[in-house]
Amino acid sequence: MAGIYIHIPYCKTFCGYCDFYSITAQDSREDFVNAVIKEAELQANYPGDEEIGTIYFGGGTPSLLLLEETGAILKALKRIFKVSPTPEVTIEVNPDDVYPGFFSGLSGIGINRVSLGVQSLNDKTLRLLGRRHNAKQSKAALELAAAEGIPNISADLIYGIPGQTLEEFRTDLETIFSFQIKHLSAYHLTIEEGTRFGKMKEQGKLKEVDEETSISMFSILTSECAKRWFIHYEISNFALEGFFSRHNSAYWKQVLYLGLGPSAHSFNGRSRQWNISNVKKYISSINKGLVPFEAEELDNRTMFNEYVMTSLRTMWGIDLDFVERKFDREMADYLVSVSDRFVKYGLIINDKKTLVLTDQGKMISDNIISELLMEK
Repeated sequence: MAGIYIHIPYCKTFCGYCDFYSITAQDSREDFVNAVIKEAELQANYPGDEEIGTIYFGGGTPSLLLLEETGAILKALKRIFKVSPTPEVTIEVNPDDVYPGFFSGLSGIGINRVSLGVQSLNDKTLRLLGRRHNAKQSKAALELAAAEGIPNISADLIYGIPGQTLEEFRTDLETIFSFQIKHLSAYHLTIEEGTRFGKMKEQGKLKEVDEETSISMFSILTSECAKRWFIHYEISNFALEGFFSRHNSAYWKQVLYLGLGPSAHSFNGRSRQWNISNVKKYISSINKGLVPFEAEELDNRTMFNEYVMTSLRTMWGIDLDFVERKFDREMADYLVSVSDRFVKYGLIINDKKTLVLTDQGKMISDNIISELLMEK
């Protein structure tokens, strides 16, 4: 089933590591909500006859919206599109936006999955990241989400942070698992150009952690998750059986999705498009009945490379029969040939049907994936 992603661009402050499009001024919020609903109407035919199985409010900080605003968008989507009777509906939540009744309010408007942006449970690390919440607020939010009946609680953590020790990261994991989470997304910090961290790195004020520390942290992560029966179903994602992110899994399996809001991306299997990264211009254009986007048609080799990049990150790996059917036999043979040396080194398993990374291979997944891509 297809998915819909709504990009909520508002943040109270900017985090030092984040390169997603966001703004701090919220005076356009009411107009923005109306524009998203209008864009959904303009894009009503994009999914075709596909049923919508997942809806995801991301950002930015979606939890800055009033419940009534989030509910209005969700109600409109169910009116405009053919939404499944049992969709997965996720919203990203910042811990310090939470108050008693917040999560029950989300349930009341149809949200059944919450992704809490914990990032760390160490106040020193949170200050470095530029997060506006503290560890105490994260713990309170995790407790409240469970108490108010959210059936699927996911938490985000970041590791590989300058100054973060192995024991601090292990403590973060042990603490997060003491709550009733069903899903964990744990991302190694990447310092992007143009961010505050990127500028600090250029100035020599911030240094990325060394490879040995990164590998040790990844090993701790996989070990601690395995102890709790969390399945490592994608490089950065772990979940109990039955609680994989349906929305993100659709991305990795290249299912059709529609993005609404400024900077949001859409994909229909043949082309990719992305909206303008400017709230005011986005609203103005939508009000004129025009969706402000750019697009690119994907050639066969580009689609092949994207399939390799996404699928090899998952526990399902590369389906060689699918590659032969969707692309051609030559591309399937190419993958088998190039991956052979990784198989010999115990980094990839080839069972004649799929290519799957081993635990050791996952530690250097980016390097392996880059070797399997075909030159354009």
